[in-house]
Amino acid sequence: MVDTTPDTVSPAARTNLVRLLRAAYPHPRFPDGPYERTADTIIEQVDESLWHRLALVQGLESLDAAAQHSRGTGFADLDDEQALALLRGIEDAQFFAFVRGVTVVTLYNDHEVWDLLGYEGESYSKGGYLHRGFDDLDWLPNPRIEEYDGPERIVEVAPDDQLTTTGGTH
Repeated sequence: MVDTTPDTVSPAARTNLVRLLRAAYPHPRFPDGPYERTADTIIEQVDESLWHRLALVQGLESLDAAAQHSRGTGFADLDDEQALALLRGIEDAQFFAFVRGVTVVTLYNDHEVWDLLGYEGESYSKGGYLHRGFDDLDWLPNPRIEEYDGPERIVEVAPDDQLTTTGGTH
C-alpha cells in the first residue's frame, strides 16, 4: 500500500490559505507579508500534527473544489465577496476553527500590523501609558462631548428599589 499522506502543504494550498486569510481578515492597507507569515505559522503548526495537516490540506482542497464547482475558478482567484461567501459555508469546519485560532493570535501579533494599526506595543517596559500620551489615538475621530441633560434626581426604576442602611438595594 502506498502512503499518500502529504508531508507538507503544497504551494497551491499555501496560496489558497493566504487567500483564505485575506478574505476572512480583510484589511486593504495590509500588504501580503503579514498574511504570508501567518500562513507559514499555520503550516509550521500543522507539520507537527498529522491530524491538523490532513484537516488543513483536505479543507483547502474542498474549498478550492467548491470554488471550481460554483465559480469555475480556483479559490485563490475569487474576488473578496465570492471568497467570503464560500468561507461562510465552512465557518463551522474544524480546520477553519484551527486556522481562525492561529490567525487571530499570529496576524495581530505581527509588528508590521502593529505599525499599520498605530499600536505601539505593550506599555509596561516603556513606563506604562499614563505619561506616554495614552490619549494620542489620532486614528480615531474626536469624541463628541456633551453636557448631561438627564434628570436632576434619581429615578425609581422598579417599585422595590429602596436604599438600605448599608447603601445597597434589597
